[in-house]
Amino acid sequence: MPEESPLIQSLRTAVTAAPSDVPLRVHLAELLLDAGHHDAAVTEAAVALQHAPGDRLARALMTRAMSPSSPSAPPQNVTPEPAQAPTAPPQHAAEAGPRTGFNWQAAEDQIGDVIPPRFVEAPLSTDGSGDPGDAAAWDVTAPGPVRLADVGGMQDVKERLEAAFLAPMRNPELRKLYGKSLRGGLLLYGPPGCGKTFIARAIAGELGANFLSVSVNDVLDMWIGNSERNMHEIFQTARRQAPCVVFLDELDALGAKRSRTAHSGMRNTVNQLLTELDGIDSAANDGVFVLAATNVPWDVDIALRRPGRLDRTLLVLPPDAAAREAILHYHLSQRPIAGVDLRKLAKATDGLSGADLAHLCETAAESALLDSARTGTVRMISMKDLLNAAATITPSAEPWFATARNVAMFANEGGAYDDLVAYLKKRRKL
Repeated sequence: MPEESPLIQSLRTAVTAAPSDVPLRVHLAELLLDAGHHDAAVTEAAVALQHAPGDRLARALMTRAMSPSSPSAPPQNVTPEPAQAPTAPPQHAAEAGPRTGFNWQAAEDQIGDVIPPRFVEAPLSTDGSGDPGDAAAWDVTAPGPVRLADVGGMQDVKERLEAAFLAPMRNPELRKLYGKSLRGGLLLYGPPGCGKTFIARAIAGELGANFLSVSVNDVLDMWIGNSERNMHEIFQTARRQAPCVVFLDELDALGAKRSRTAHSGMRNTVNQLLTELDGIDSAANDGVFVLAATNVPWDVDIALRRPGRLDRTLLVLPPDAAAREAILHYHLSQRPIAGVDLRKLAKATDGLSGADLAHLCETAAESALLDSARTGTVRMISMKDLLNAAATITPSAEPWFATARNVAMFANEGGAYDDLVAYLKKRRKL
């Protein structure tokens, strides 16, 4: 095997410093091929194709490197020209032999839908950078019309959000005057179906910020290292799209207690999330606001809730009377109703979550529909339909409160769940 020339060695150093520079790597592979280093040329061409699967020069060079002959002419086109009369020295004629008379482009088009390109792994971007941080990679929603005013009732929740999160962000000068820090994020917790995601979108609307919702499916990957990379790229996307609210849904799945996690990959994902949250107060994270939601905050790793990370917590409870009335009005507004007293219905549905109320309206509509089908006469949804439906629905939050009661009684170190304790005492559930 011939020794590498000083030029090739210099190009190797340059490629090491800029591994995603596809033209530089293709040039190195071409020099290696011309110098007789076929295996090394194949390796460099393969890496170039991983970064830029559509690069014509890299694909042509790979075809040359893997052909039986020893190519020496620079790749110009993926599709070779028809064979010409030999005008070059014998070695050039030998090179043209295997390609003469065969339409490679036509063959590639014929099998393209059956056999995927070699060395290609679902490109993340079209510029060959390997960084999926642009709009096509993650679903970043533009600032929406939803505001806190659209959240019915929940006045206590709105006031706490205003004091702990929104007011400092809206008033940077006052924040600077009082030394108010914006490090960390906000953790919303409470029983399922009570509108935590809707509140997060309303906060994004209040801030006029983009919204990036992240679930466990967006992060976890079967291949080692990919989950951590996904977590980093999500935050990189938010930084590019700032101002942006990153909403971590089901935080207990993304940030479970590492002491209970047997799989090292999951622990590494939590570690990566901690690293990203540590940068919330850095210049690179200006305009990135982190919100998270969970039904089981006691299963979240304790390190995620230390000061500077998700240090603000907000309990989101089943809707109060005003909120229930607003939710019922929303779900009945597009249905045929008659004689419905929303205030009375809201009082009769105490303890139901927002999801329960939506189910109630569906059940009442189904009852009226079936009755109309049996009698052959279309009728409106009545108050009786709604009250009968309410009588059949068990509050879905009750099992959650059964578990939360034990946490409030025996695991409230540091007063993390004081709001929950106060609510349970008010409802005489503690």
